[in-house]
Order: sequence, then structure tokens, then C-alpha cells
Amino acid sequence: MEHDGNRRQRTIGSRLRRARPVTGMTALLILVNGCSNPIVTQDAKRSQAMLLADASDGNWPAYGGGYRETHYSPLTDINAGNVNKLGLTWSIDLPTQISTHSAPLAVDGVLYYATGLSIVTAVDAATGKPLWTYDPKVADVVGQKQRTGWGVRGIAWWNGKIFTGTQDGRLIAINAQTGLPAWSVQTTMGPQDGRYITGAPRVFNGKVIIGHGGADFAAVRGYVTAYDAETGKKLWRFFTVPGKPGTKDGEASDPVMEKAAKTWTGQWWKFGGGGTAWNAITYDPDYNRIYIGTGNGAPWNRAVRSPGGGDNLFLCSIVALDADTGAYVWHYQTTPGEQWDYNSAMDMELTQLKIGGKPRDVILHAPKNGFFYVLDRATGKLISAAPFGKVTWATGIDMKSGRPIESPTARVTDGKTFVWPAGIGAHNWQAMSYSPKTHLTYIPRQELTGYFSSQGIDPKSWAFPKGLAYSTGYAPMAAMQLPPASQKPLGSLVAWDPVAQKERWSVPMTGLVNGGILSTGGNLVFQGNVEGKFVAYDATTGKPLWSFEAQNGIIGQPISFRAGGKQYVTVMTGVGGVAGAYGNDAHRLGWDYRNQKRRLLTFAIGGTQALPEKTAVDVPLVDTKETAIDVPAAQQGSIRYANNCINCHGLGAVGGGSAPDLRSSQVILNQDGFRQIVQEGLLQQQGMPKFSDLSEREIESIRQYALFRARAGKDK
Repeated sequence: MEHDGNRRQRTIGSRLRRARPVTGMTALLILVNGCSNPIVTQDAKRSQAMLLADASDGNWPAYGGGYRETHYSPLTDINAGNVNKLGLTWSIDLPTQISTHSAPLAVDGVLYYATGLSIVTAVDAATGKPLWTYDPKVADVVGQKQRTGWGVRGIAWWNGKIFTGTQDGRLIAINAQTGLPAWSVQTTMGPQDGRYITGAPRVFNGKVIIGHGGADFAAVRGYVTAYDAETGKKLWRFFTVPGKPGTKDGEASDPVMEKAAKTWTGQWWKFGGGGTAWNAITYDPDYNRIYIGTGNGAPWNRAVRSPGGGDNLFLCSIVALDADTGAYVWHYQTTPGEQWDYNSAMDMELTQLKIGGKPRDVILHAPKNGFFYVLDRATGKLISAAPFGKVTWATGIDMKSGRPIESPTARVTDGKTFVWPAGIGAHNWQAMSYSPKTHLTYIPRQELTGYFSSQGIDPKSWAFPKGLAYSTGYAPMAAMQLPPASQKPLGSLVAWDPVAQKERWSVPMTGLVNGGILSTGGNLVFQGNVEGKFVAYDATTGKPLWSFEAQNGIIGQPISFRAGGKQYVTVMTGVGGVAGAYGNDAHRLGWDYRNQKRRLLTFAIGGTQALPEKTAVDVPLVDTKETAIDVPAAQQGSIRYANNCINCHGLGAVGGGSAPDLRSSQVILNQDGFRQIVQEGLLQQQGMPKFSDLSEREIESIRQYALFRARAGKDK
């Protein structure tokens, strides 16, 4: 951890925190904090006040509720005493799309949500009546980047605009009243650069900031970019890892990048480096800073990207930037020299805790690596850290240096290793929540062993394959993250005391990946799970107080808001993405891609609506009795499947929620039809990416693997 030693004065936060909502539309222009900020209107000042309110005014205007990203609503109309009277008030059936687990927003009685490839819809928050839908037509332009993500996870709001990122790398501002685009900018560097967007933008002080993903697929160097929220004009950009020294990005004259470059070895820039900010970004109004949660290396295997070792800054870190200029302030690296996909792109939630009898401004962070961190916001100094799940890669965190104490067998040098947690992490992007009422943090915990093998990998000759294929720098089996047969994946909801660094209670789940968390002033914790239940728990004890059969698994996070004087809770249902790719939960629990009931559900006290009776069609496996299977080709196909198909079609081709069970797809019996879909993009508009870079022989080997899996049977 390092810092610049200069604490920002709190003039911006303290002044704007006193702001009150301004009614009506006005063209009066004002300046906020002098000429270093963009000119904003009175309505932008209201926007700032609304985000500073952190959902206390009944709106939910940001991904995490407000600037501090706590995923907490202070509303108390729905509480532990009356939650048993909670009922469905309206629902919307959603189309079959790759993503129905993003976080909605609620502003001034309108609910905004996004599905699939960033299709944004506005409805009346009290009734669900549709107002408008905007489709950015991503499938028409996304090309190979369609392979890299599972669709949108969140949107942003500011001053009458809704902001969304797209998988092809655009950032789009939409008029919140009409649904028409206001402006659009390309934030990535072209269709072949490997960068894509699925995470939510964040808006602050009249600026909108966005990162990107891509480090699992290509030679990508991470960055975040801030734009003027009114015009889309680029304001500043911060790269999260150094590039080639002396190049046009100016690293040679940038002391921050020069210092970061000293923690890398070899020619890392040929692999991009990674460090993508694909999910968590938090604005701190008290210090006027942006915190960036950075991701894994490109590739994961450090022996490839940085063969001489090194910490590889700023991978798997929290990086604090000046919000006005994007200048570096401090950083804390959770996993130095990472090689296990231990992202720090998870929630960074801001609050104040009493530690040692004194109040401290802190960041709460539970990244993939399994440790819960409490950091000082002013300096970035580590206050405390402890494992919140099973961890074997490190035995603890050295409090003097802030570095992990690595286990001797954690690193893959030549051979293989098993460590806890797997690359999926002890906590992934599903939101955790901090309640200032209970002073507890609620985490959707995951426990799975990671298998990493460098067998057959030559670091000197390894390169990212063509076509944005999932590639980690390890042997292909590592991409599948298969645990030993004796170790069962486990998911749970855990209540964590960040001061004592102890678990206060937990609720086990039958599935590994479950939904994000909402805590409320009514002493409640809401979470949907992959089993198909939406549950309210007592926030103090963990006792379940209410549940609703959602007829589908839930991966997204709930939100709570007030419309027409009434408190509501909304959640989106749908299983896909990481929930299907790991643990086969979507398949095991019956959430087949074709049979899922994807919906937006909204609840209130006294709600009496009911969902239609659940129906499901049993889709049998393809009959392969009359089909000859080329077993050697199928074996080769299993590797290509792991690199290209597993993220959507799931382990063993059993279906991952984001895509059908290939063993039940009749198209695998038709060689030419299968080739047209995979190579020519016949179903690209339906979400199936085009793999034109794969040869007919390679595509046929994947088809043979799917046939082999179909013949193996349902329980194999």
C-alpha cells in the first residue's frame, strides 16, 4: 500500500451534502467547486443531492443506492414486524435473453432496468406500466466481443439521463423521459481490442466514469475513463497497469506508471497486463475521490506475463484517484503478483466505523481472494483483515506490511495446485450490503476449490489465441475450475462484523452462486437464491421471516424505493453467467435456458398478485444411438469447448442458463447446421456469438464433444 500523504479537504462533500432537492426545470447555470468541474444545472445539483442521500429520500438512483455503494435502504415501512404481509404487486415477463440479473434504478416514481445486450426499459414504479424501451442494437456491431460477457449488470442515472455501457464498448446516455439517445461515445479502442463493458457506469459531480473487461480473452491493458455527463466529452483516463515504457501513453514521464513498471518483469506489455475495472467503482464525496477495484492479470499465469515475478501493480488492487483530474492518490493491493484470478473488482462500500474508540472513515471490501478488508479512506492504510470463507492460498495478512502471508504450495510454478478459493472467488460481483443499523456486512459467500495447472505450458512461446477465446495461461482444465470429486461447492449468506472481523451468523444454500444483497432500515436482509426463492431475513439473527417462490433462480440484487408514498422492493429473476458456468446449479435445479421464467418482480405490503402456474417442458437428450462419434475428435473438442463455450453452455455442455443444454439440442446431429450457427453466426441476434476464426475441423470437434456428452447421459 502506498499513498501521496495529502488528505483532501472535504469542501465538496460537505457543501453538497447540505444541498436540498430543487423542484422544477431551470436553465440557471452554476459552478460547483470552481472551474475544475464541468458546468452543471440546478437539476444537476439536485442529482448530486439525491446521490448523496444514499436512498434515504426514497429513490434508488445508483447501482449501490447512492454514492457510498452500501446497497442499504433506510426505509422502514417494510420491516421485521410486518414483512409477513409482503406480497407481489406487479410483475413483468422478460424475453429470453443472456442476462436478466442487472440492478434496476428507481427515480421519481419511474423504475429503470436493463436486460440482455443493454436493452434499457422504463416503467411506472408503482404499477409496472411500460413507458419506453431503448435497444442499442449491440448484436449488429459487437462482432467477436459477443463471446466475452453475459450482458449488462447495471445502469446509472444523472440529471434526466440514464447511462449504460455496451458489450461492444460504447457508453450511451439516454433521455430518461423519452428513451431517446442523448449521446454515445466509443470508450474502447476498436472492435478487435478485446475490451467490452458489462458493468454499471457511475456518475459523480457531473461526470460519468466507466471501465471495461477483457483480460480473460486478449492482450488487454486496463483503464477507466471519465466523461462529461451532459455532453459525452472525454475528461480524463487512468490506466491501471503500465504499458510499454517510452510509448505515447507517457509512462516514461509519469512517475506513477514508472514506479508501477518496476513491479513487472519481461515484456509484459505484449500480454496487455490486465487489471481491468470491469465492475466496482465507488465515488467518495467526503474526499472527492474515485476508488477503482481492479481485476486479474492478462493472462492469469504470472510466469507468462511477468516471468521474473513481481507484484504487478495495479492488479487486484483498490486504487484511489482524484475525482477532478484522475490523478493517482494511493493504492492498496490485495493480491500481489496474483495468478489465481483473485479480482478486487468487488464492492467497495463506504462508511464510518468506531475502531479503538475513535470514528474512522473506512472502505469495506470482500474480494475474490477470501479476505475481508477494512481500509482507512484517507490514507489507504490497512486497518484489519481476516478470512470470511475458506482460504488456503494464504495463512493470513501481515498487519505491518499489509501483504498476504502466502502458503508455500499456493503458486503454480511447474505442475499443478489446488487452492481455496477458486477463480470464481469467495465473493464475486453479486452485491454485498452494509447496514449502519446493525453494523454488519452481508456477503453472498462462495466456497469452491480452484485447480490450476501449468503442465504443457511454455511461458516463452505462449500467446493469446485468435478470436477472443477464454485463455488463462494455464492448461485448459484450469479454465474449467473443476474441484476434486470429494469437495462439494457451497454457497451461503453470511453476516460479517467488520470491526470484530467475525462471522455473526450464516445461512447455507444448496447452490454455489446466489443473488446480491439488500439490507434495510426495517432490520431486514433480502436475497434471492439460485434455488428459486426470494427471502427476507432478520438482519440481526439471520432468521428467515418471509419467502416467495420466484419460479426461477435469482442472481441479481434487490432494490427498495418509495413511489406514491409506498415502499416497494424489486428484484429481477434469471439464471445465467457465472451461476451457470460454475457448479452446474442452473442445470441441477431445472433452470434450463429454454424453460426459465425470467421476470421483474415488485413487492409491497398487502400485495395480492400471484404468478401464473409454473409449467416446464422436459427436453430430452439427443438420441445418438444411430450416430457414430469420433472419440479422439471429441477429446480435442473438449479443450476447444473449455476455451470457447463453457462460460455460456456450462460444464460438460449441460447448459449454463445463458445458453441451451447442447446435449438436448437437435442441431448437434446436423453437421452443416451446427457449423452455420457457430462459424457463420446464424443465431447471433439471439445471443449466440459468431466464431468465424474457428476452422471447420475445430467446430466439428466441438460438435463431437457435444455428441459424446449427450451419449454419456443426464447424470454424467
